[in-house]
Amino acid sequence: MKRILSLMLIALLVLTIAACGNKEEEKESEGKSSTKVTVYSPHQAEIINPIVKEFQDRTKIEVELVTGGTGELLNRVKAESNKALGDVFWGGGAESLAAFTDNFEPYKVENDADIADIYKSADGAWTGFSALPMVIMYNKDLVKEDEVPKSWSDLLDPKWKGKIAFADPAKSGSSYTQLVTMLFANKDDGKDGWDFVSKFVDHLDGKILGGSSMVFKGVADGEFPLGITLEEAAYRYISGGANVDVTYPTEGTSSVPDGMALIKGAKNKENAQKFLDFLASKDVQEIIVKEFNRRSILDDVEAPEGLITSKEIPLVDYDFNWASENQDDVMKKFQDLIIGK
Repeated sequence: MKRILSLMLIALLVLTIAACGNKEEEKESEGKSSTKVTVYSPHQAEIINPIVKEFQDRTKIEVELVTGGTGELLNRVKAESNKALGDVFWGGGAESLAAFTDNFEPYKVENDADIADIYKSADGAWTGFSALPMVIMYNKDLVKEDEVPKSWSDLLDPKWKGKIAFADPAKSGSSYTQLVTMLFANKDDGKDGWDFVSKFVDHLDGKILGGSSMVFKGVADGEFPLGITLEEAAYRYISGGANVDVTYPTEGTSSVPDGMALIKGAKNKENAQKFLDFLASKDVQEIIVKEFNRRSILDDVEAPEGLITSKEIPLVDYDFNWASENQDDVMKKFQDLIIGK
């Protein structure tokens, strides 16, 4: 019996020492500042790599990257909500991020005051990274100068029936933004924009493309004279010498940014905030204009060469929350139009 008691006391002493040791390790770990940040991003490597390298060189903070599709990564953030494994979400349309605001912690970057309200959420849940206006892209070999569509309504001209490149909003996030933009731009048509969209769908003549890249490529290759696409995508062809150009619909277009946000419960919160501050800084905003032909969220950073200023673009009052909350309903109505309901 005494031997058993002795063994029990020894075991208890070992457990106590181990527990104390673990607590000391935890305290020691808490005392050390983190040297890394985990970033979830759907951006392409050519954008991610140079910016991450510059951040690491400047701060000595190691960036651990997790890449994938926007929806895939957002669902991952949601699945990890009880124990966050990521610190920053960088990329994806602001609408997509708006649908997951419960998984983000409000944070205003250092130069928040220099960012226009349309490029950030009112509650600080997300901030824009680059501005992405929607445009009408046209092939100058196929569209005469006096025929260039200047408005959404110009697209309904009979000569353009079956000649407009437009991606399926069910497969393309940017195309969904374009659809909602058309609704907002034509909200006074008596049916909250749906009268115009109904005519637009009829004008597509059954030609709905499977992805957003097929739009700008189709216009540049001469497969379509017109297309609805991102300014940034069209500008890559313009700057590359393709005989294409863009117009901004006079009724108004949208300039929905791709976003970035602080993941709720981030383990490396301080470093995450530094990374977000860095992305919104003037230095980086100038880089995305010069190197990637993207439009900055900062008013004092000029647009890519050859494009009009952000202030010159006619914009609709784009409601992010409405677009996010009504996506299922909007898509059902659109699909009903496609099948002729």
